[in-house]
Amino acid sequence: MRTVLFILGIVFTLQLSAQDPIMQKDNKALESIATKITKTYDDQLGLDGKQFTLFEKKVEEYLIREEKIHNEFKGKTKLNMLYKLRKAETMEMRNVLTKPQFDLYKRLKPQIQPLAQVSVDDK
Repeated sequence: MRTVLFILGIVFTLQLSAQDPIMQKDNKALESIATKITKTYDDQLGLDGKQFTLFEKKVEEYLIREEKIHNEFKGKTKLNMLYKLRKAETMEMRNVLTKPQFDLYKRLKPQIQPLAQVSVDDK
């Protein structure tokens, strides 16, 4: 009985530690952009070492998702999806930042990471 429980425990542990498939793509360009964006925020937010790494990985994850939206959608649909994506990114940053940092992050985000605009030709 112990053996069965032990094996089940290992299986569930392995499932929980699986990587996010979005982050498995190695994209050096987006990684460099994520680092640049994180450094810009760091100048204002004063991130500690652990926060910097977590923040950078979140930014990179959302840049990958954003690139996919840019490639697959156009016009108003694209803008709506980007808006929802940015909103989700902001909510996830709550887990990384302290309350004062998060409040400042929300104020800085439109200047550091502005949302795309739809031109009349894109419709």
